[in-house]
Amino acid sequence: MTGTLTHLLGKSRRTLMALAAATLMLAMPGAFAQDVTAPPVENGATNEIQQFCTNIADAARDQRYLLQRKDLETLQASVDERIAALEKRRAEYEDWLKRRNDFLKQAELGLVDIYKTMKPDAAAGKLEMVRPEIAAAIVMKLPARQSSLILSEMSDEKAAVLTNIISSASDPSTSKEPS
Repeated sequence: MTGTLTHLLGKSRRTLMALAAATLMLAMPGAFAQDVTAPPVENGATNEIQQFCTNIADAARDQRYLLQRKDLETLQASVDERIAALEKRRAEYEDWLKRRNDFLKQAELGLVDIYKTMKPDAAAGKLEMVRPEIAAAIVMKLPARQSSLILSEMSDEKAAVLTNIISSASDPSTSKEPS
C-alpha cells in the first residue's frame, strides 16, 4: 500500500513541477520577443501611397471591364451567328412544309376524285387494304350516297372500324389534334 502511495505522490510531484514551470514561463516578461512596429509615416506619404493604390485599382478594374466587354461581344457575335443559322433552317423547313402540304392537298383531292369515279364494290376492296384512318378520311370526303354504298360493300369488321373513326371525328369530346 505504501508503494502505491509513493508512486501516486511521485506522479503528483512531476505534475506539480510541470505546472509550476508552465506558470513561470507565462509570467516571464517578453524579453525575448521583439516588438516590431512600422515606422511612423508622414501624412503626405500615406496619401500618396493611397492615391497610387487607388490609381492602380482603377486601371485594373477598367482593364477587367474591357476584357469582360470583349468576351461579351464575342459571345454576342456567336449567338447572332447561331440565330441566323437557325432562322435560315427555319425558313427552309417552312418552305419544305408548305410544299409538302400543297402536295398532300393535291394528292388528297386527286385520291378522292379517283374513288369518286370507282364502282362501290371496287372502291370498298381497295379501301379495305389501306390504313383505316386514311380510308375513313377518303370516305368522309365522298358524297354520302357513295360512302354508304362503299361501306355496304366492305366487310362488317372494316366498315365498323371506319364508322367508329368517322363518328369519333365528329365527337366534340375528341381532341382536334391528330396526335
